[in-house]
Amino acid sequence: MASCHAWNIRVLVAVVCGLLTGIILGLGIWRIVIRIQRGISATSSSTPTEFCRNGGTWENGRCVCTEEWKGLRCTIANFCEKSTYMGFTFARIPVGRYGPSLQTCGKGTPNAGNPMAVRLCNLSPYGEIELQNVTIGNCNENLETLEEQVKDVTAPLNNISSEVQILTSDANKLTAENISSATRVVGQIFNTSRNASPEAKKIAIVTVSQLLDASGDAFQEAAATANNDALTTLIEQMETYSLSLGNESVVEPNIAIQSANFSSKDAVGPLNVRFSVQKGASSSLLSGSTFIHTNVDGLNPDGQTELQVLLNMTKSNSKACGFVVYQNDKLFQSKTFTAKSNFSQKIISSKTDENEQDQSASVDMVFSPRYNQREFQLYSYACVYWNLSTRDWDTYGCQKHKGTDGFLRCHCNHTTNFAVLMTFKKDYQYPESLDVFSNVGCALSITGLALTIVFQIVTRKVRKTSVTWVLVNLCISMLIFNLLFVFGIENSNKNKTSDGDIHDIDFKNNDVPQTDTINIPNPTCTAIAALLHYFLLVTFTWSALSAAQLYFLLIRTMKPLPRHFILFISLIGWGVPAIVVAITVGVIYSQNGKNPQWELDYRQETICWLAIPEPDGVTKSPLLWSFIVPVTIILISNVVIFITISIKVLWKNNQNLTSTKKVSSMRKIVSTLSVAVVFGITWILAYLMLVNDDSIRIIFSYIFCLFNTTQGLQIFFLHTVRTKIFQTEASKVLTLLSSIGGKKSLSSVTRLRLRVRMYNFLRSLPTLHEQFRLLETSPSTEDITLSESDKAKQSI
Repeated sequence: MASCHAWNIRVLVAVVCGLLTGIILGLGIWRIVIRIQRGISATSSSTPTEFCRNGGTWENGRCVCTEEWKGLRCTIANFCEKSTYMGFTFARIPVGRYGPSLQTCGKGTPNAGNPMAVRLCNLSPYGEIELQNVTIGNCNENLETLEEQVKDVTAPLNNISSEVQILTSDANKLTAENISSATRVVGQIFNTSRNASPEAKKIAIVTVSQLLDASGDAFQEAAATANNDALTTLIEQMETYSLSLGNESVVEPNIAIQSANFSSKDAVGPLNVRFSVQKGASSSLLSGSTFIHTNVDGLNPDGQTELQVLLNMTKSNSKACGFVVYQNDKLFQSKTFTAKSNFSQKIISSKTDENEQDQSASVDMVFSPRYNQREFQLYSYACVYWNLSTRDWDTYGCQKHKGTDGFLRCHCNHTTNFAVLMTFKKDYQYPESLDVFSNVGCALSITGLALTIVFQIVTRKVRKTSVTWVLVNLCISMLIFNLLFVFGIENSNKNKTSDGDIHDIDFKNNDVPQTDTINIPNPTCTAIAALLHYFLLVTFTWSALSAAQLYFLLIRTMKPLPRHFILFISLIGWGVPAIVVAITVGVIYSQNGKNPQWELDYRQETICWLAIPEPDGVTKSPLLWSFIVPVTIILISNVVIFITISIKVLWKNNQNLTSTKKVSSMRKIVSTLSVAVVFGITWILAYLMLVNDDSIRIIFSYIFCLFNTTQGLQIFFLHTVRTKIFQTEASKVLTLLSSIGGKKSLSSVTRLRLRVRMYNFLRSLPTLHEQFRLLETSPSTEDITLSESDKAKQSI
């Protein structure tokens, strides 16, 4: 018998070692496969990661450079180096921009903190980059004082225009009050009744371009100011100014103005004027990127065209027309359309010198939107114009047309400020379906949990243990979570992805959209995310309750369990997580309920799970406060109780132990594992997945997946297979199976030996008598524990 017992121990050790070896080899092979796949994907990419230099990004087949660089790979300098002139120091200045001096006005001046001077970096007639002379400002003037001065009809508009341009050179410091004051001053300079010089107006154009670099929030606040019509007035005056340039153009980084003079009497047939804006290496407007062609047949966009407008003046008696291009829509603060992304929303204005009552010109437009096609898909667009009376976008007289060249086409029967309001759908990279590893682990866990629940319920009266209730509830919550995870974690929107083809757009609908980004709602995915959130919290709550119960039974053995303990923990185990989930969803809905996409503030789009916080929104994340924080608290308390039980009970020396030291250590190890699995200690591995090193993180990810997808199977082996009742019943089943089928030919002696070996092998596993007899600390502790357990059972 001793030899059989030793043989069984050797078999157990061999099986464990084999499993560990297989796991390690599997993880190693998996890691090699991942590296090979990464290498293939990297070599198969058409563009190397480092192809675009100096901050450039690869978008739509080319490098989009910052303002300071240009060229195929953004390697050609497009800036003036740091310089010092007339005692003023200037940092690097991009070509076409004015750079503020590092010296600022003193604290005791009205213009405190603003630059004392500016300097222009420009191209010479020969195309060389050069710095212009320094323009020095007046520290005793600010935008508020200039606003008062410009009201005087005798005010020197040239000096005022220069001062405003200097004061707005640092767009990062501009506030809503600064924007309002600056637009009022510039509006007076463009006012035709003031007769400002062309030089003052050109400098004012620079000011407008600098204002468009200010933050969108500052513009929203400026537009929301009561009775503030400065932005609308400026828009109207820019239209009027576009007619006064003759055949010249003024191009700044954020605004371009060009006009054309002609005589309709000299035109043969329809008189059409075509205005084109070409794509540049960066998002800024560049000199030479705008063109006007008269007497053309129609639109003629090519691959370098970003937008093109055809002004049809067949019935017009106009002598001039003008065009204005705004780099963004910050001057056009809409109450119905909200831009949440940084996509380029260029605004184009076309105007003729006809009277308002005699307007007969119409326009045709094509737009080629600039956006990252790897991250977003064009969902729809609307052809709109800026209604000056309502100060908002309107679609009256505008229609969109379907083209075959990939451009967005619009037609409007009037002239004014036009735009294409585009809505995009983020091109989410939905993960692949659960791999074989996860599916097998979850399937084994589901099977093990189901068998454990059935066994614990069926044999409860025989075992007479009070820990059954906690273990069964833990297994039920874990079983439901695993089922939801396997069958519901994937978002069904994954199967609704499209290629963002322009031909899929609804061309009959030309309504003004509410926002520039949309997400297809999926209430089912939101419900599954809430259920996953709930049942995972329930699982952790019951693991904490299990830890608390074992603490009472094994540590505080002299004190009985509280009255109505089972009812009390049941309310906590199922009720507290429900309160947490309800509060989380309620708070998010109350804050974002008006937004049809509010659910994405609660869950992810790629999978039906809690939303991952943005870098600047961690403190407001539902994942942090409704999951990570409570789970962390539970894990910390479970670890403390686990260490306490391990030291005081599991690994405490037992003087009455008659088994060998080797068997005693094995029992202690298995006992420790059985407690650790119920306490969910392996979830601590999730925190190790937060390391920055990809190689280390992926290893911990696999280990975490291995231990936690098979947690249900571990519970089955440690809390069901190890019980004496299960081993007895399993022995009977094996005996029955060995007596039928092909085993009938075996002799009775052989069958007896087989049954003895199998029985001894199962008996070699440490057994859980009643509620933890396998702990076997000492007779006194065990007797006290059992008596307290019986009292708790009687109080149910």
